Amino acid sequence: MSRPIDLSITALAPLIWGSSYIVTTQFLPNLDPLTVSVLRALPAGLLLLSLVRELPHGHWIWKMFVLGALNFAVFWSLLFFAAYRLPGGVAAVMGALQPFVVILASRVLLGSPIKALSLLAVAAGSLGVALLVLTPDASLDMGGIVAGIAGSTSMAFGVVLSRKWQPQVSTLTFTAWQLTAGGLLLLPFVPLAPTDWSSFNVTNVLGLAYLGLIGAATTYIIWLRGIRKLHPTAVSLLGLLSPMSATLLGWLFLHETLSMMQSIGMVVVLMSVFAGQYALRPRPQTAKPRLATR
Repeated sequence: MSRPIDLSITALAPLIWGSSYIVTTQFLPNLDPLTVSVLRALPAGLLLLSLVRELPHGHWIWKMFVLGALNFAVFWSLLFFAAYRLPGGVAAVMGALQPFVVILASRVLLGSPIKALSLLAVAAGSLGVALLVLTPDASLDMGGIVAGIAGSTSMAFGVVLSRKWQPQVSTLTFTAWQLTAGGLLLLPFVPLAPTDWSSFNVTNVLGLAYLGLIGAATTYIIWLRGIRKLHPTAVSLLGLLSPMSATLLGWLFLHETLSMMQSIGMVVVLMSVFAGQYALRPRPQTAKPRLATR
């Protein structure tokens, strides 16, 4: 497939992730973040494992647990902690810093050059997200800020290492291994979660089914496919579409307001994503001139 098609397919993942806010608040208000994280990752991972019927072996076992921790267990835990300690807008801006870390990690782990335009695109994208989600009364909490930055760093390294470590298996199998590993790492902490299981209901089942099957299994198959085919920075820049999607869905389905400043933020985010992809486009190969022979 061509690069624009691969980018378009990969962009579906963060656009779908933007719906997680609505699903969590409307379908899972009685469940705590840790319980939601486990029930989102582990059942989806086990379901995919039952389809692929292939387990990692050798050094891929510990590598999958590292990736499961970076992309799911650590990332989701810190993300939810930041969301509880910070206003949603501030937490989203912390998440928007992830492409910066991906650029630096790609330089260290993959030897990728750092391009000025891609840095400028990430900075503009972070500004666009701030315009989208920040409110004048947003307050800062140092613990939440540290958790937000650490969470973004965790997934950023997960993205780069998912590109560096490419097992000779399908993307479906790669996703199954990571989701299962992430869920298993979170499972021992479930007894510490404050969820009241007597309040568990059919609405919760529907919400978890969506987050697990669509918001985890399907989207991470798409996401890891994109990491396999595209530069990690190009993939991480698409993550800026997630807060834009959440804002639009909140306006459409929850009747939240959409201000002029938020509209400007959406335009800035889209322009930054396009600029970043332009900066990371592959250079055309120039054919070497052939020497004349007698």
